[in-house]
Amino acid sequence: MAKRRRLIAPDTTELEQMEAGFATKPSISPFETKSTTPPIAKVAGEAASLNGMAAVTDRVALAQDQGDAARWRDAQDAGLVAEMLPLEQIDADFIRRDRMVEDEEAMAELLESLRVHGLRTPIEVTKVDDGYGLISGFRRLDAFRRLAETDPRFAEIPAFVREAGTGQGAYVSMVEENELRANLSPYERGRIAVLAAGQGVFPTTEAAVDVLFAAASKAKRSKVRSFAVVHEALGDLLQHPISLTEKAGLKLAAALRDGAQSKLREALAGVTVADPKSEWMLLEAALKEAPEVSKDKAKGGRPQQVQRIPSQALSGGGDMRAEVTADELRIRIRGRSISVEEAEKLLNEIARKLN
Repeated sequence: MAKRRRLIAPDTTELEQMEAGFATKPSISPFETKSTTPPIAKVAGEAASLNGMAAVTDRVALAQDQGDAARWRDAQDAGLVAEMLPLEQIDADFIRRDRMVEDEEAMAELLESLRVHGLRTPIEVTKVDDGYGLISGFRRLDAFRRLAETDPRFAEIPAFVREAGTGQGAYVSMVEENELRANLSPYERGRIAVLAAGQGVFPTTEAAVDVLFAAASKAKRSKVRSFAVVHEALGDLLQHPISLTEKAGLKLAAALRDGAQSKLREALAGVTVADPKSEWMLLEAALKEAPEVSKDKAKGGRPQQVQRIPSQALSGGGDMRAEVTADELRIRIRGRSISVEEAEKLLNEIARKLN
């Protein structure tokens, strides 16, 4: 009888070697469909596939981020993105302001609102060589500067940076904001038109009125021109100009067009008045003494044309400007301290030249 052979189970090492051999052995059957790829190769393939999907997701996210960045830059270029700007970099006197006086009661309310709620509407500025020029938001900037004296939170202010430059756009933005927030007085409207024309932003006062108050009716623009006439002729002497009513301003403008400028200036020159009512009484008295209006004189027109002489810088500081009408010369020296004796010598020298 044949002797039976005893079977011995392979150990773990032998089993692992057998599995590796089967996995690497190519299939000899053409009908074999089952993959013989080793497990580690499957894992690597799946990882590569997942990595490819992640790359696609990243590219989509990157494209979205790039689109958002482009839209953000476009909004920033259009001045629609508020930036935090240090107060000391903003020039509040970049353009001539249309509002002449500030209501301290309203300012106190604004200060309290800023302390409690912060600034809800950023100011508007334009980029200049050494910082930013203020276009609109003078009261808000002034309030921030007052608050910054005791609270460092207000050392910077939110601002829209516009490409307005020093031209007409800057003045239009300023006037539009003040007309919406708090109506300008009739005199302030006429005054800013004269100032803008005087700075060369507009060719004439009439053109300034048409652009700055383009949304106003024709009748309202006509009234603004009348107050511009008042500012041109009497602005340097009036002490309470913004208190002039519409009726009073139109009356003055009509008298100025009819030649009453000299009488009105004489009435105001060298006089200190306590209040608007006293000033108007002086003007009314002068109007009664002024030449009577001709009945057949055509309506409209302007008073004596004011021609401005280009300013001249003074070597010791300041500048000198002059305005000429048919019967008057006005010389203004600003930014320079002049004693009474120097002023008298200057007048004597001018008198000597004219005699």
